[in-house]
Amino acid sequence: MRALALCFITLVGMCAGSFCNVLIFRIPKGEDFVRTRSHCMSCGHTLRWYELIPVVSFVLQRGRCRACGAKLSPQYPAVEALNGAAWLLCCLLFWEEPVRAALYCALSSVLTVIAVIDARTMEIPNGLTIAVAVLGLVQLAADYPHWYSYLIGAACVSVPLLLLWLASGGRLIGLGDVKLLAAAGLLLGWQRILPALAVGSLIGCVHHLIRMARGAEHMLAFGPYLSAGIWLAALFGERAIAAYLGLFGF
Repeated sequence: MRALALCFITLVGMCAGSFCNVLIFRIPKGEDFVRTRSHCMSCGHTLRWYELIPVVSFVLQRGRCRACGAKLSPQYPAVEALNGAAWLLCCLLFWEEPVRAALYCALSSVLTVIAVIDARTMEIPNGLTIAVAVLGLVQLAADYPHWYSYLIGAACVSVPLLLLWLASGGRLIGLGDVKLLAAAGLLLGWQRILPALAVGSLIGCVHHLIRMARGAEHMLAFGPYLSAGIWLAALFGERAIAAYLGLFGF
């Protein structure tokens, strides 16, 4: 029974990944993503249900639009598959905690959209940051006896970075990154938002140094790396902290 439930959750996650693609392409353009039906980005062909099956439709159509033959972005199946896998992992890790599993599934999808949009546009839309903050409020309500941990988490990283943003005139960090860390801190609490920033910064530093060695520009979109750090801290932060403290007998 559990295996069937996990298979269903994975499929739903892949469908959610399809909607993530819609957000990724439409939000930066200011296009409606609720009422406007899915369509080919090249010819405007309205997609039918059998052209919207996650991953499968892309494979059967050989990565091309059925109407005009335009090549489709490999981002479509990649995001769908990764989102399905992320939802599966969240449920495997938090099967006994359905509220947290649901929150982290939603977080995975929102962070995916944030990461791709920021990588492309160097901006994190406020609506997506608000979505993370809403998840944080749900987590705070679900764990109300420890409400102070989440409020401290919202401020302990974001406030110093906000001061850094003000002092540097936005040259050292973007305001969107600061807002994202505040929202994520509300969801993770202070114990996990600190390693989230550390891991995200480490991943970003290593990856960007490699890119610069290959001739890439010095400009860095920090959102994708922060998203990775936040996601890893959400899923594995408590286990990592417990293992670390266990080394010292705590």
